[in-house]
Amino acid sequence: MSGKVKVGIIGVGTIGSVHADAYAKVPEAQVIALCDILPDRLQEKGKRHGVSTLYASYHDLLANPEIESVSICVPNRMHAPIAIDAFKAGKHVLLEKPMALNQVEGKAILAARDAAGKVLTMGMVRRQFPESEVVRQAIASGRLGEIYQIRIRMIRRRGIPGLGGWFTTKAESGGGGLIDIGVHFFDLAMWATDLWNPTRVSAKIYSKFGAPMKDYHYISMWAGPPKFDGTFDVDDYAAGMVRFGDKATMSFEVAWAANAKDEQMAEFIGTKGGLVIGGDTVMLTEVDNMLADVKLNYNKDGGGFPQEIAKHLKAVKGEAAPPATGEQGVIAMRLIDAIYKSSEQNREVEV
Repeated sequence: MSGKVKVGIIGVGTIGSVHADAYAKVPEAQVIALCDILPDRLQEKGKRHGVSTLYASYHDLLANPEIESVSICVPNRMHAPIAIDAFKAGKHVLLEKPMALNQVEGKAILAARDAAGKVLTMGMVRRQFPESEVVRQAIASGRLGEIYQIRIRMIRRRGIPGLGGWFTTKAESGGGGLIDIGVHFFDLAMWATDLWNPTRVSAKIYSKFGAPMKDYHYISMWAGPPKFDGTFDVDDYAAGMVRFGDKATMSFEVAWAANAKDEQMAEFIGTKGGLVIGGDTVMLTEVDNMLADVKLNYNKDGGGFPQEIAKHLKAVKGEAAPPATGEQGVIAMRLIDAIYKSSEQNREVEV
């Protein structure tokens, strides 16, 4: 495959526009079509991104023979149906996180990919940040020694998105903060350490701030404003511990809303040193038999969605492997399924 890869974007809400803006920064890409079920939004986004071919039905977009790859940027409930149909139509797929509502749907996506012989890239953009690659390289080089504990805090003080809409409706989203933002750092932790074998988990989820919805006080709202006639039946806080066999453990706190300081942090603790992502990237180690905190300086330019898309298109062209695979997406879904199960049953469960 040579020249620009012709792309269609399915779903042009906020994240769909993020994809469109990122494609515009990748020379190998040409977005030729957009799709959305909301006519006014579709027209507005077509003008904004300079795309004239617009579809109200994703089936019509998939029937366009010019389109080689699609970005799927729709509510979670539609991830599996659209991805499967895209593969049946012979398209490559960049699928936004989370992979699906659960691991069963994730496995169905893999089966469709294999039958089509096409590329699936999971939209795990946290991997593409420069600091993430620095941490992965430090771990792979052995500078931290054996990683035996990971600590994750993904806390929003008041950050419930789209209250009353699909984000907070379990049938549409599959869950709340855990599946929405927790999946980012679960994937980052397993990718950075190459620990893709979560075996057991003990966890508890809570729903304390979203109901009654009119009592929820916030400053701003992603995917807002609130729909007070809608639904909130998902988690806004989750905490627990994951075992990776007898090799390592991972503790986590994930919150859309909590009476706690805003924080995005992943800490990797090893026998020779530790590393923290969140603000400055700092290695905690020893130098000349003295404790030392070493701030890592590196090129912070680039990364993010354009990097993810550029790597996806290289995979489409057969020049590289996908930057985040479907198999890894299924593992993340297995872990999330187990966390919900552990909370429901009030016990440790197998992943």
